[in-house]
Amino acid sequence: MKEHVRANWRNVALICRKCSKKLDGGFGPDGDERLAKALRRHLSLKKGRKAAAGVVEVNCLGVCPKGAVTVVDGADSREWLLVRPGADLDELAAALGLTDGQP
Repeated sequence: MKEHVRANWRNVALICRKCSKKLDGGFGPDGDERLAKALRRHLSLKKGRKAAAGVVEVNCLGVCPKGAVTVVDGADSREWLLVRPGADLDELAAALGLTDGQP
């Protein structure tokens, strides 16, 4: 039995699925995508452990902001972000350390 599985991720962003579902989109070029999908597409990331970084939708994080999505940076989990629809995905990716140029 394997005890470890390797991933190519340099960092991971945990995105609240419930918040994203409540907003019913609001991200991406047309404003009709959920945050995780829009961020993955914007950064040209694939799904799974072979991607350069991880963007993972998780169950409710318990913050439940009105009109925003809760996001946790895997490397800095003490500061959670509340991302409003239409947010600049370049700035968000840099703040989460998902791009090559670290924040």
